[in-house]
Amino acid sequence: MSQSATAELVLDADDGHRLNRRMRDAIDAGTREIRVVNPRSRHNLGVGQHGPGTIRFDGSVGYYCGGLNNGAEIIVSRSAGWGTGEAMSSGRIEIGGTCALGTGASMRGGTIVVRGNCGPRTAANMKGGTLIVEGAVGYLAGFMTHAGDLIVCGDAGEALGDSLWAGNIWVAGKIAGLGADAVVVEPTDEESARIHGLLAAEGIDGTFTFKKVVAERKLWYFDARDPEAWLKV
Repeated sequence: MSQSATAELVLDADDGHRLNRRMRDAIDAGTREIRVVNPRSRHNLGVGQHGPGTIRFDGSVGYYCGGLNNGAEIIVSRSAGWGTGEAMSSGRIEIGGTCALGTGASMRGGTIVVRGNCGPRTAANMKGGTLIVEGAVGYLAGFMTHAGDLIVCGDAGEALGDSLWAGNIWVAGKIAGLGADAVVVEPTDEESARIHGLLAAEGIDGTFTFKKVVAERKLWYFDARDPEAWLKV
């Protein structure tokens, strides 16, 4: 195949595992753009893909789409189920609609862009990369996040940043409530410019004023002589 070849894969009589293998084989053979028509909200699509290459899903997908992504660009025209981009290490995922719970859970790198809203536990245990949500996120977003940036252009639900270890959460809208050991601080001008630069790179233009949420670090160290301190957080 030529470097500019496009393979159109139709998901009618194929399960997700076989389709994922066909996509990896096509990229290895030189295909740089794959279009999957009629995904029918099937689960585990686009799992374990690698670059360079772009995979487009014309429709909605089920859970775990783009999980373990390692360099591919995955574009979903409509919505996605839970666990989108879970444990991805590099690459880019764009969801045209909304996402269910656990978007970007345990992701280590790369970029996820959600054009709509996300459900609960967005970026849970995130360890790197950038996750941008143009809409709102549900409760426990940023739960146990270790590194990276969760950028929310809309509102955030209860328990935002609960047990946050490190990394940054940015919210332009209202915060329903902070989780344990999370605190709002004032971002510097340089930090705000960096975040707006990340948004501009994804075609998101707005006069957002972000609140920065970080760990207060009360949970960083446990003193057996003072267990009550943890119970009070």
